Amino acid sequence: MNPANARLILVYNADSGLLNAVKDAVWKVVRPETYPCSLCALTYGWVSMHGRWRDFLKHLPLTKVFHHRDDFAAAFPGLAIALPAILLAKSEDAPQVLVSAEELGALPDLEALIALVSQRLAVPQA
Repeated sequence: MNPANARLILVYNADSGLLNAVKDAVWKVVRPETYPCSLCALTYGWVSMHGRWRDFLKHLPLTKVFHHRDDFAAAFPGLAIALPAILLAKSEDAPQVLVSAEELGALPDLEALIALVSQRLAVPQA
């Protein structure tokens, strides 16, 4: 894979916007068992991205693109996938699922997510 042409696309099962972010932050704390975005639950605290995840992404030799479900649907209107998901797009090809919603929901913690993404991208863990 040519990292210069590859994009890691992280798609959260939440809508964009400040009010939605506040609602989601409260939801994750008050009723975490019903929160629909396992990617967000694994990678974010109350208001910001976990430092370990931020550092991991920073060192990946790929362009990172973040989407919420509303702007993802606008950016990729023909792509119907279960959310949340982590996708990999090579060059101008359609993105492929790297980590599915089902897999994200089954992960116990952030370290497991980092290990899985590292394995799928064949990059050493930092």
